[in-house]
Amino acid sequence: MSSAVARPAAASSTDALAHFSHLLRFETDCWDVHHAINNQRQDFILLDVRSETLYQQGHLPNAICLPHSRISSALLSKYSAETLFVVYCAGPHCNGADKAAVKLAQLDRQVKKMIGGITGWLDEGFSLISTTTADN
Repeated sequence: MSSAVARPAAASSTDALAHFSHLLRFETDCWDVHHAINNQRQDFILLDVRSETLYQQGHLPNAICLPHSRISSALLSKYSAETLFVVYCAGPHCNGADKAAVKLAQLDRQVKKMIGGITGWLDEGFSLISTTTADN
């Protein structure tokens, strides 16, 4: 008798490769974002799509505060059409990053979601920057 894990049968290696390769086109993780920031390899704009209040309480280094409800063509006009945006919100319990990704895609912008959000960032042991920290 097989376990609930093995039922249904796993996908073929070909299907698994296609699926997970496809998934990586839409998502990145906290570790990869942290590595890019700390090794001068940040080739994306990091958007914190939570409220300004939450952003001020603590955000990722180099993140720009742009709540998902305020994303617009006018606010993005200063970025080239080739700019990659990476969005994050509070964490797995929050769909703000998904809402932001939808808006960016509707505006014909390249976008990836940083899975885990603030929760994942902290779980990895990385630090946040607060407005008071940034001012000192």
